[in-house]
Amino acid sequence: MEYINYIPKFFDRVENKNNLYTTNMDVMQLNIGKICNLACKHCHVEAGPHRKEYMKKEIMDDCLYVFKKHGFKVMDITGGAPEMMPNFEYLVEESSKIAKEVIVRTNLCILLEEKYKHLIDFYAKNKVTIFCSLPFYTKEITDGVRGEGVYESSIEVLKKLNAVGYGKTLNLNLVYNPDGAFLPDSQESLEKEYRKKLLEEYGIVFTNLFTITNNPIGRFGMRLYKKDKLKAYMTKLYDAYNEDTVEFLMCRNEINVSYDGYLYDCDFNQMLDLKIHSNRVHISDYRENNFERRKIAIGNHCYGCTAGAGSS
Repeated sequence: MEYINYIPKFFDRVENKNNLYTTNMDVMQLNIGKICNLACKHCHVEAGPHRKEYMKKEIMDDCLYVFKKHGFKVMDITGGAPEMMPNFEYLVEESSKIAKEVIVRTNLCILLEEKYKHLIDFYAKNKVTIFCSLPFYTKEITDGVRGEGVYESSIEVLKKLNAVGYGKTLNLNLVYNPDGAFLPDSQESLEKEYRKKLLEEYGIVFTNLFTITNNPIGRFGMRLYKKDKLKAYMTKLYDAYNEDTVEFLMCRNEINVSYDGYLYDCDFNQMLDLKIHSNRVHISDYRENNFERRKIAIGNHCYGCTAGAGSS
């Protein structure tokens, strides 16, 4: 995309270049497909009901083998709507046997569909940590971002999750995305607002809220480009750059695996097809080989994770 020339290169902005190298690999994030029941405006994956891509079982088995062999701690499963992918439950069950924590990133409303509603109890049984997107605590904004009826469905699922212990003894984390080309408010203040509104109006509780800056790639980046707002948004991210966030970026201790088994430093790089800097770029390569300290593949989209308080 043309935005790479709008502002100075991210590499030049970073003062401590040592932070642009990996540390120990603790987190394995699997993007197991692009099939989704929604087609959200801010989706950098460009997932939707029309997509066909999903991770085959043999790739899942490679991931599980490498995870255990190399001592990863956290298995982070995302999509699309990961619940819609073949062998999803197999992956979660096998991951729960070897990981200290299994994360599933869900859009909530998928869990109301007859085919998937049993997964609420399944998640509780396997003590899965849930990350769920809720663009805002009001219907107007949430439905504007994700589609008509999503807010009410999300609220209903959150109540069901609370009923089996989520937000109480099990981890239920909400994720906030701005509904436009602006940075999120402070995570602390938004979490207080969410807690107050959701508890007062619906009796809903949750563990934590995380704010995520919309990354200018995929469906969101194309929307900005078509509306001639991409340059202004990139400038906003650049102006809000925070050097202190770089040390804690997810790409430093995470490996991201695409549905077809290729390796990236993060989910955003996967969508841009920026593979890791290595001669070995497929998960199967690490059944026999070790991960080495490497330089992280970066670009100006990295300003999205380093603006303000950071988003990673």
